Amino acid sequence: MLDEAHVIVLRNSLLFRDIAKPLLDDLLGQGSVCAMARGETLFVQGDRADSIFIVLDGWMKLSRITQSGDDIVVAVYSQGESFGEAAAMKGGVYPVTVEAVEDSVLFQITAKTIAHYIRTHPEMAMAMLSSTFRHNHELVLEIEDIKGHNGAQRLATFLVALAPTDEGASTFSLPYDKGLIAARLGMKPESLSRSISNLRAQGVTVRGQHVSVADLGRLKEFIGSDRPSKGRTAPCA
Repeated sequence: MLDEAHVIVLRNSLLFRDIAKPLLDDLLGQGSVCAMARGETLFVQGDRADSIFIVLDGWMKLSRITQSGDDIVVAVYSQGESFGEAAAMKGGVYPVTVEAVEDSVLFQITAKTIAHYIRTHPEMAMAMLSSTFRHNHELVLEIEDIKGHNGAQRLATFLVALAPTDEGASTFSLPYDKGLIAARLGMKPESLSRSISNLRAQGVTVRGQHVSVADLGRLKEFIGSDRPSKGRTAPCA
C-alpha cells in the first residue's frame, strides 16, 4: 500500500513527473509495493523482464557478470530512481542482477500495464523516453568520469554528489560500505583507501562512514583539474 510520502516520491520521479496527476493517480493504483531485506536479490541477470521498478526507500545495487566472469557494479540507485524500463518494455531479459544494499522499498508495475497506458495515453511514451535518455546520459557521464579522472577525482565527484549543500563546508555520511563504493567507482578497495588519503590535501576527512569536506568549491576545482588538453582540429569540410 502506497503512503503519501511514497506517492510524492513517485510523482517527482523522472519516470512519472511529466504525467498529469489524474492519470498518474490511476496508474499508481495498478502497481504494487514490495519490501526488500538487505542482501536480498530482486532478480538475476537473464531473468525474464516483465516489470519496471522505482526505489521508494533504500539503495539497490545493479551488477553484471561479464564474459570473463567478473562481477561489475553498474549502478547503485536510491529514492526516486527507476530501473528495468528498457528490458521490460522490449520483452527481453534483465541485463543485470539487482540486490538490496540495505532494507529497501520498491514500487513495481508490469510492462504490460505500462504498454496499455502508452496505447491509450501518448504522454506515457514521452515519460518512458525521458527515463531511457536519462539512463543513457548517465552511462556517458560514467565513461567520461572513468576516462577523464583519476581515482581521487572520481571519489571527489561521488562525494560532491552526496553533499547536502552546494558550497562551503559540509558533513554527511557515506550511504553504503566502502567496498561497494570502490566497486561503483571502478576501483579496488586499496585504491579507494589511497584516494581517501589523497583527498586529505583537498580538505576531505573520512572517518568510518562520516565525511567532512572543508570547502566544496575547492573540491569541485580539484575535480576539474588535470584534464587532458585537447588539440585544435580543422573545421569540417
